[in-house]
Amino acid sequence: MTGKNFVSAIAAGAVLVGLATIGSRAQGPAMHAMGGLITTKAVAVLHPTKKGDAHGKITFTHTAKGMLVEGTIEGLTPGQHGFHIHEYGDCSSDDAMSAGGHFNPTNMPHAGPTAGKRHVGDLGNIEANEKGVAKIELVDPLLSFSGATSIIGRGLIVHAKPDDLKSAPSGNAGDRVACGVIGVAKGEGVMSGPAAAPAKK
Repeated sequence: MTGKNFVSAIAAGAVLVGLATIGSRAQGPAMHAMGGLITTKAVAVLHPTKKGDAHGKITFTHTAKGMLVEGTIEGLTPGQHGFHIHEYGDCSSDDAMSAGGHFNPTNMPHAGPTAGKRHVGDLGNIEANEKGVAKIELVDPLLSFSGATSIIGRGLIVHAKPDDLKSAPSGNAGDRVACGVIGVAKGEGVMSGPAAAPAKK
């Protein structure tokens, strides 16, 4: 190889290395999800829409039995309220319609959380006491932090009325009174290593 060709080969190699570096940076989050870093906990802070005063905080924790969903929502009218994960993590519109419909990556009918066929986002109803406070603690086997059923970046919606658990597309649950975006929780969102065990509750 001549000196000129050798220099050209080195230059070409440098370009390829640079492109590979850029590519690896762009794919960083995906590589982490596949390799070393796995989400174990997420959080959604709910804010009221123009239709209500509901607000609160819900956490999602991966456990061996499924996703533990727990938290408190205040400012509700007493009684039951539809409680769903929606397709988009977008609460920008004042009625939360920007969050889209129910999260339904498996193309199933709307139903209750214990039904054999249901939207992944179908979490049923929560119930507020006479002071308008709802305490939530449930475990759902369909929710995930990875793959097609990942809830990260999706919207969490509370409705004005109960979900009847059957009517398409959203159980006739009425207006959206609170909206939040599900995101990785600070300080507890990842564990490293393929042998890391799921978080236990």
